[in-house]
Amino acid sequence: MRLGKVSLLVLLLTLQACFIPPGESKPLINYNHLIFTAKVIRIMDGDTMEVLYQNQPIKIRLAHIDCPEKRGSQPFGNHAKKALSDLCFGQMVSIQGQKYDRYKRLIAVVINHNKQVVNQEMIKQGMAWHFKKYSSDPLYAQLEITARKNKIGLWQKADAVAPWAWRETRHALAK
Repeated sequence: MRLGKVSLLVLLLTLQACFIPPGESKPLINYNHLIFTAKVIRIMDGDTMEVLYQNQPIKIRLAHIDCPEKRGSQPFGNHAKKALSDLCFGQMVSIQGQKYDRYKRLIAVVINHNKQVVNQEMIKQGMAWHFKKYSSDPLYAQLEITARKNKIGLWQKADAVAPWAWRETRHALAK
């Protein structure tokens, strides 16, 4: 059987995509700057989830935001996890991948079946801070200002501690 050049190229690319190097648990697929649809199968905390894409689990870290920590029992940590779950658990969502973080999570914007930008909704509900260290998006800054002004969610507490400050305090105590 003769394969044309295009057919051979498609076959080679397919085989390459299926190859899993020794020690790797999933194919090396670059999701950076890729838009894809996947099912939300797990909520880890208010800003981290796992989706299933082409039978592969992918950890997603929501871009632009930082939520109260579940670990260490930061106030509103469990509320943030539930809010994220209510927005997207079990749904097919659109993922707009940006890059990977040091924990090999895909930093992404997530849009749910109601066409809501989940990242923005978490701030609107007062369940997240705009993560200015990694995001300069003015919309997220404005959403946080509005939630603070209206005392929504965690902003009901005047002494709300940002997650990055909470983590820093916990690390200092652990030493």
